[in-house]
Amino acid sequence: MRHPSLNKLRAFDAAARHLNFRLAAEELNLTQGAVAQQVRALEDELGVQLFDRLPRGLALTGPAEEFHAQVRRGLDEIDRAIIDISQQVPRITLSLPPSFAAQWLVPRLPGFLDKNPGLDLATLATERLATFKGDGVDLAIRIGTPPFPGLKSHFLAPIRLVAVASPMLTGNRKTIENIQDMPHLRILLDSHTSWEEVLGTELLPEDVTYLSFSHSSLAINAALEGQGIALVPELLVQRQLTNGALTCLWRQSDQGIGTRGYHLVYPENPVRFGAARQKVIDWICREFGKDRPA
Repeated sequence: MRHPSLNKLRAFDAAARHLNFRLAAEELNLTQGAVAQQVRALEDELGVQLFDRLPRGLALTGPAEEFHAQVRRGLDEIDRAIIDISQQVPRITLSLPPSFAAQWLVPRLPGFLDKNPGLDLATLATERLATFKGDGVDLAIRIGTPPFPGLKSHFLAPIRLVAVASPMLTGNRKTIENIQDMPHLRILLDSHTSWEEVLGTELLPEDVTYLSFSHSSLAINAALEGQGIALVPELLVQRQLTNGALTCLWRQSDQGIGTRGYHLVYPENPVRFGAARQKVIDWICREFGKDRPA
């Protein structure tokens, strides 16, 4: 049996994903007529109608739905093989929140790269959620609550808030039982609403002053410099609490922790460098004391 050309299969795949010949043509950098012609030729070769032509767009026929799923998997395999053979050093792009990148990832990167010299780990520090569709992102760490539709996910850690300050600011006072009993020091705010969620704005003393930052990492740096008290996820200040650079004044109880947490998410089928991506997945999970994901 003579097999259809790769160009016809790619035209069919693009049309099946967009359900529109014009959008498929834009993706493939072809004319709309050329895409429609490739699809018609494929239908003739297979002897099967693949699309119902509608006044506005297309609809896959019943037989075409499973056919498209198989074609998509095959094209993904071809794309992965081309990328793998054309690039000697696999590059995995990890998207994650800026403060998580600065406080958790960066200190651990040298150890990972020393053990994986043949892998290039690129980081994209942004609050914007990765779509994994054409944005070049292979893995992402998200703050949220599952499920994450269409993605595999691994729970890494809960978001437990702690109020921290420099020892030079707190003196001999190590902890407080209630966050409302904090000494009247400057409050360091970030882009999140953690203070309001824990206290409620009406409970903050009138004589408290504020200093605002765009990211938790900047509020942590200000706390290290003795500029006030920061309320941040404990995960981001573990190193500073361990080495004594920061003092924990208040720690959120188990009852106060919600369902939101840090999750590692990614598409089930990698577009490229599947083995390299798995190394990064395994490493992140090990750092959080999690079993190797299946």
